[in-house]
Amino acid sequence: MAMAELPPFHLAFPVHDVEAARAFYGGLLGCPEGRSAAEWVDFDFYGHQIVAHLSPDATPRAHSNAVDGHDVPVPHFGAVLKMDHWKALAAWLEAAGTEFVIAPTIRFEGLPGEQATMFFLDPSGNALEIKAMANPDNLFARQ
Repeated sequence: MAMAELPPFHLAFPVHDVEAARAFYGGLLGCPEGRSAAEWVDFDFYGHQIVAHLSPDATPRAHSNAVDGHDVPVPHFGAVLKMDHWKALAAWLEAAGTEFVIAPTIRFEGLPGEQATMFFLDPSGNALEIKAMANPDNLFARQ
């Protein structure tokens, strides 16, 4: 079903420390904070609602799949940004000393799915991917 405007998604995920999540998502990534309580906090993640829930015993899964020569962490979540915003965020994260799982790179070069991508972990080990499409109309294009 094609839609003229995509509705925001909602994602709830475990974190070991709510304050560390605030520093990472609100501070480093610049996501405005929404509602919160002692054991959870929600953020405006590029127009989508993500909620960090305190779960001290949660352990991140350590699995990956090969994608265009890189080991992509599974599970992961993220956002698709416009290319100029992606470049600015990549530069910001590099300057902040972010330890990348997959450093900012271009994958599927020359193919319909060509995209800029980067993967990194939050303080609780949740994997994030931030990407930008060379041609935004090709987000769902087949190779």
